[in-house]
Amino acid sequence: MGEQTDAGRVAALVGLLFGLAGMGSAAVAVTLPAIAADLDLTTGGVSWVISLYALMLAVATAVYGRAADLAGIRLPLLVGVGLMAGSAVLGCLAPNIEVLLVARVLQGAGAAAVPVLGMAIVSARYDGAVRTTALGQVAGTAAAVSALGPLAGGLVADLAGWRAVVALPALGLLVVPALWRALPTQGTGARLDLLGAALVAGTAAGLVLLVQSPASGVVVATAGALLLALGIPAVAAWVRRRPEGFLPRRVIREPVVVRSALAASAVPAAWFALLIAVPAVLAARGWTPLQVGLALVPSAVTGFLAPRLAGPLLARLGPARSLVTSDATAAVALGVAALGAARGSGAILVTAVVLVTLAFGLGQPALMAAVGDAVPADVRGVALGIATLVFLVGGGVGSAVVGGVGEALGVDRSLLLLAALPLLGSLALVSTIRAARIPS
Repeated sequence: MGEQTDAGRVAALVGLLFGLAGMGSAAVAVTLPAIAADLDLTTGGVSWVISLYALMLAVATAVYGRAADLAGIRLPLLVGVGLMAGSAVLGCLAPNIEVLLVARVLQGAGAAAVPVLGMAIVSARYDGAVRTTALGQVAGTAAAVSALGPLAGGLVADLAGWRAVVALPALGLLVVPALWRALPTQGTGARLDLLGAALVAGTAAGLVLLVQSPASGVVVATAGALLLALGIPAVAAWVRRRPEGFLPRRVIREPVVVRSALAASAVPAAWFALLIAVPAVLAARGWTPLQVGLALVPSAVTGFLAPRLAGPLLARLGPARSLVTSDATAAVALGVAALGAARGSGAILVTAVVLVTLAFGLGQPALMAAVGDAVPADVRGVALGIATLVFLVGGGVGSAVVGGVGEALGVDRSLLLLAALPLLGSLALVSTIRAARIPS
């Protein structure tokens, strides 16, 4: 009973930390129109606030996993949460968009520590049924707190302005002392491939810059093209030289891992796209941040219930079919959102966000199950980290499409264009599903 009580306390604290990190995107999103008005930005310009955060969240996640192997969980978590909190305060005080974007990059780099190290705390401290129950409690608490992000952002913005919303993740620093005794301090001494991580980060940044360049000009387009052109061969060469480095060759040569990660990445692309599109459209119709937050309460309820629905559906369909279902739902959500944006309809846009929340709730566990089943146990942790990286890079691409292409073609057309991404992701899994039908 004592271990269960301790596990419940630790799980609640870790879930709270998850939720506060999640507010770095969900709560800030409803204030984007206010930030744009205050700093004299377009929708494309202010969308960098989400795009850069998502990009750094993606790349740094895998780095923290390796850092924990090297030095234990306590120090990397303290560094990550400290960076998240400090940069949230910096963003709150930012006098211009340049300082705000630097703060958001740092905040994403810090917040990335929470998902990977939070689960590692529970996995290292407990075993068996206690561990399983604790992981479920983490997911439930995180979902509840994260789902309230838009409402919290709207309420705080209404009372104290957008700057106070940007500072909300700084509250995560208050959680660390309560977790201190539960944080392992011993690592395995594994090597940290920082150069490999930097090459991957640069290549991913090139993709995001290129996609968002229609709203940002020739310089951004050129920088993105150069980073991609130089980054792809550089990453390939580094994998050949360091086959057990940041991108282990055994993992990236596994077709199921690659296809599943690419297919799943379309779901956060849809989610982050709507984080920008919905507040922008509704603000143009005269909605306040609080009204946007209240309108998204149905999606908050959906986010809370989604993990409970995803488990039985995943068990029934299997990982590959669940990913296809998730992608199909995301594609429908983007189509519905495009219609809502064209008509300026709050009801249609809220429906789209509910649909994409369902897709996210199914897509993430389906990706973890697909990758976990496809690789040997000795590389499973690394494989899951890489899959998470690709998954979250999708978020940066999605927000960049709305911020970049949307500036040139309109938000509704950019959402329709993005709807092709989950459809292509589903096609990538056709061979995996066919192979599963063949008796071994």
